[in-house]
Amino acid sequence: MTRYVDFVGKVHRSTRRHYIQRVIAHDKASCAEVACKFDRDYWDGERHTGYGGYRYDGRWRSVAADMARHYGLRPGMRVLDVGCGKGFLLYEFTQAVPGIEVAGVDISSYAVGHAREEVKPFLHVAGADRLPFPDRSFDLVVSLNTLHNLYVNELFAALAEIERVGRGGKHVVVEAYRNEREKVNLMYWQLTCRAFHTPAEWEWIFQRAGYTGDYSCIFFE
Repeated sequence: MTRYVDFVGKVHRSTRRHYIQRVIAHDKASCAEVACKFDRDYWDGERHTGYGGYRYDGRWRSVAADMARHYGLRPGMRVLDVGCGKGFLLYEFTQAVPGIEVAGVDISSYAVGHAREEVKPFLHVAGADRLPFPDRSFDLVVSLNTLHNLYVNELFAALAEIERVGRGGKHVVVEAYRNEREKVNLMYWQLTCRAFHTPAEWEWIFQRAGYTGDYSCIFFE
């Protein structure tokens, strides 16, 4: 049974966003085309094409610690991050639970190539819809802010893959909206989103895909 468990809401709400400025300051469509390459401009370019510099600042430490407690992670267990970026969350897992084994995949060769050195050897360039691991390889599979970037066929395949490689807890975080204001803000702010859904729609997708893990949503309030 899929459950709603929020680990990242506080981190998401800590960033201030100027939604209208995002649309009027630059050609939004051109910025999105650049961002969807998931190359340097997305990770370490200007803010209007992505993160504006995705640098380690420790913000994921509390998320990793909370997840480790919730899912009962212990040394020797294995954690996979689908859409790991530069591996910051995986690094925090190794700090929260010394002796844990980590692995990550990301579609961006730039992100993997610029990951934290401590976890870089355990990262792979791969899509979420074709994970390069055997069945039931991981005690926890997480995917934060990644699945909404997939088209529907890729999304269903990715959820099936998360189920396939997991043997314990699973947690995904997706963008969503609960009202017209949040929908407009999401449309204004997003650069790479392909799936625009309400929480109820996401639950329907999870059920149809056979996903049995937990989830949470980030909202653009």
